[in-house]
Amino acid sequence: MSTAVVVEAPGRHRLTGHEPAPPGAGEALVRVHAVGICGSDREVYQGNRPEGYVRYPLTPGHEWSGTVEEVGAGVPGTLVGRKVVGEGFRNCQVCDRCHAGETTLCTAGYEETGFTRPGAMAATLTLPARLLHVLPDDADLTAAALLEPAACIAAAALKANARPGERVAVVGTGTLGMFAVQFLAAGSPAELLVVGTRPDRATLSKGFGATDFRTRDQELPGDFDVVIETAGSASAARTSAALLRRGGRLVLTGIPAPGAEGLDPTDLVVRQLEVHTVFGAPPAAWAHTVRVFGAGLLNPLPLVTHELPLAEFPRAIELVGSGDPQVGKVLLRP
Repeated sequence: MSTAVVVEAPGRHRLTGHEPAPPGAGEALVRVHAVGICGSDREVYQGNRPEGYVRYPLTPGHEWSGTVEEVGAGVPGTLVGRKVVGEGFRNCQVCDRCHAGETTLCTAGYEETGFTRPGAMAATLTLPARLLHVLPDDADLTAAALLEPAACIAAAALKANARPGERVAVVGTGTLGMFAVQFLAAGSPAELLVVGTRPDRATLSKGFGATDFRTRDQELPGDFDVVIETAGSASAARTSAALLRRGGRLVLTGIPAPGAEGLDPTDLVVRQLEVHTVFGAPPAAWAHTVRVFGAGLLNPLPLVTHELPLAEFPRAIELVGSGDPQVGKVLLRP
């Protein structure tokens, strides 16, 4: 029998037998190829995720790729056998925000695969077929397991609306930061600066298209048209704002600790900065990500450093939180 990870409560998990859930009307059953671990999975395991954004007991796993094995009534049979990734937010489809395409702002309440609904740390995942995005037949499913964080950055890139020839920058050098570099590089910027705390990320950043790399303790230039922040700290947000020209565009994707000192509202107003934020990825961002990935403009594989069997879930969580610069993206293989 295949297995699944179940987090019973903060700090407590078990491996359990897994029986595929037959797809109901409008659903699809996906054979999971790989599932990524991120900081939010660590929050689920440690019990640090905000109330209302997790429901125990839970099978985690919101970053995944796989192949459709079976579909329920009302779902085209042509989906069977296709490689797919899937959105996590289980939006209601009927509120004003959903009708506007802003599904991550659904007013019916928060529901997401891997947090309040069963996730992909199992042999199979059954979910609404409307959430699936079909990949090219020759897609690398290991690389595709990283398309969920890529989609969140795609949402940021779409909001930033960087135009060819503009000066752009990324603050943060983790997985999200490296995806931001790739999305911005695809838009033919005049300059692409990456700012981080790890000098060892300079080579990777430039390999993805950055024209300059600096640590935050170095002198930083200004007058950038667009900055995408991915580091998740209040200080990173302030560094990002300081990089911008008057009237520049800032997109914040990181979530600092509650109560953190934020941006100076006087500075925002006087310099007329345009500030956007991202939490999750709506369908348009997912579609953009799959299109860019299929075109070969997005390469997630260099970010993967560890692939482990599902039974090594505790080690995967430990690796993600280790702070070891040799640890990049960690994948579990059911």
